[in-house]
Order: sequence, then structure tokens, then C-alpha cells
Amino acid sequence: MTPPDPSQDPKTPPPEPGSRVPDPESRVPDPESRVPDPESRVPELVEGTARVRAAASARGLTIEIKERPAAKSLPEAAEVLGIRPADIVKTLVVKRSSAGAGAAGEYLFALIPGDRAISWSKLRAVVGVNKLQLPDADRALAATGYERGTITPLGSAHDWPVYADAEIVGRRIAMGAGAHGYSLFVESDDLIAAYGATVADISQPLG
Repeated sequence: MTPPDPSQDPKTPPPEPGSRVPDPESRVPDPESRVPDPESRVPELVEGTARVRAAASARGLTIEIKERPAAKSLPEAAEVLGIRPADIVKTLVVKRSSAGAGAAGEYLFALIPGDRAISWSKLRAVVGVNKLQLPDADRALAATGYERGTITPLGSAHDWPVYADAEIVGRRIAMGAGAHGYSLFVESDDLIAAYGATVADISQPLG
């Protein structure tokens, strides 16, 4: 004889106050809570460096990407990499004024050695506009596809014009590699040639 189902038995006493009745649906895993298979996704940092490698290959550039620990400052990063701060090149994405954008585009890249600062007056004169500015982090990301601290012309979402400070010529330089915790090494002259960069005095001493 099959025993009666307690849930259908009117004599079954109600649950005691404070007790929890298991919800059958609570046993169904939430798809959002599942731990994804590491092999089923490409981490963002790998995607960023992959874009850099692909762009370098397409332009015939020989590069080296090195993983490095996080650094709190550019001098600390230089020490970790075993190079001079001057050999770390900052890639600044710069916004033109809407009136001065024209066919060249709304943004440009300025390559500045790590021991110097951008000279806005010099860059404006070279570019031929009256107003330039650094975009906020969200606009910089939209313009390049990279977060600040990882920006590089290689693999950028848009091929903005590149302006290289004359101080970086003839050096092997390190720069952003498209992902945090990585640095890209390249011969500056090769990079300048590959991107048809304009070389000019666009920097000034720090401070």
C-alpha cells in the first residue's frame, strides 16, 4: 500500500512558526551564479594584448610583451622593468576641439617620454589648433578601446594620428600593452615609421 502524500493530507500539522519550508525552485542553480569554465572565455587582459600583437603583426612591427607586477608610479615601473623612466613612453589620447577636428579625426595620440611632461602650447602649434584637452576616462576608453594606463596606438579602436616627441627617437621604449600588468617593448623608430607618426618637440621638463 502506497503511503499517503503528507502534502495532500489535511491532518498534516502546519509548519512550526519560524521554520523554513524548502522552496523547490531554490534547488535550481541560478545561471548567473555559475562559475564559468576558464577555457570558455577570454580574459580582458588577454584580449587587449592579443589586439596589440595582431596590430603589430599587420604592420610588420617586432614587439615584445612582458608581464610585470603592479607599480604605484612610473619610476617604480621603470625600476621593475630595469630601464630608465625616460624609456617608458606615455601614450596620451588627446581630444581636439570640435572645430579643429576636421578630416584628421576627433582625437590624436601623443607619445611622451616618462621623465617629461606634455607641452600643450608646443603640441597645439604642431597640430595647428587652438584647443586640446585630455578626455575623461570613459571617453578615452571609447576612443581607444583601452583603459588608462594600458593605452597604446597598437590595436586601438581607431587609428588616430600619432605625434611622437623628438626625445624618444632612436630608443628601445616600453609603453602600454593593452592590459594592466603588461608592458610592450618596441624600437621607437620602427613604431614611428609603422604609424607615419609626426615627430616634433612636444614635451617639457616635469614640474
